[in-house]
Amino acid sequence: MSDSNDITVREANAADYAAVRALIEPFVQQQKVLPRTLEELHGLWPDSFVADAQGCIVGFVVLDVYSEKLAEIRSLVVAEGHQDQGIGKLLVNACIELARERDVLEVMAISSSETFFQACGFDYTLPGEKKALFAQIHPWRD
Repeated sequence: MSDSNDITVREANAADYAAVRALIEPFVQQQKVLPRTLEELHGLWPDSFVADAQGCIVGFVVLDVYSEKLAEIRSLVVAEGHQDQGIGKLLVNACIELARERDVLEVMAISSSETFFQACGFDYTLPGEKKALFAQIHPWRD
């Protein structure tokens, strides 16, 4: 799909599963991404992308398509030592392209890195009028 300095972004495949689980785990421990069960990852796998650096998985993202109106970028992670190299943006772009192919109206991202997603072309829909609000039902689990 995408290529940048020996980094290839491609659809995830079954052979990537163990590497993706290992890549995500430190981010779950740091409470930067939500934990994903085996079943959840398997269900999201067809719409997942990896960043591959010469056979080593250094990034991962999922596009979760809710309907033709809305999809969400989920579980975006880039390995330590590979951050700030444009890999996250390549992964986001892969999701945006998939959403376009599926004629999805909007793609949202929930993140603590607002500036990163704004640099990827995201902004508030109807600023000042429409915001996403959340109620945390269960605290983070250790």
